[in-house]
Amino acid sequence: MSSLRPTPSSRSAYRVFRPIPTRWADNDIYGHVNNVVYYSWFDTAVNALLIERGALDIHAGDTIGFVVETQCHYFAPIAFPQTVDAGIRVAHVGSSSVRYEIGLFAQGADVAAAQGHFVHVYVGRETKRPVKLPDTLQRVLGELRI
Repeated sequence: MSSLRPTPSSRSAYRVFRPIPTRWADNDIYGHVNNVVYYSWFDTAVNALLIERGALDIHAGDTIGFVVETQCHYFAPIAFPQTVDAGIRVAHVGSSSVRYEIGLFAQGADVAAAQGHFVHVYVGRETKRPVKLPDTLQRVLGELRI
């Protein structure tokens, strides 16, 4: 494990953005968004994009994604009532797995307030065993690769 702290990325490092409004309940006692909310934003940004582009059917699709790894680095606080722009890119595509990288930007900011990643392993809905990435998903991932 590297001991070097990463530096925040700029918007230009990401392929697509999704706005996410903060909620009153997202703030903690310290007056900023609680760290666990950032992981929810990662999930929301990626899965909403995949659903919108027809690459993921959460209700009836044969393939579903399981998160098997996640990490986040925090650089600056975000607080309600800010809107967050979640930048998304794909860093690695395997036969059944994908590493998504997400940058969270305060609306209008050029430098990430937080950034991280998560890895989805795609499995059969019934078997819960890894499966080859569906063609539609591979097409969308290709658009997001860095």
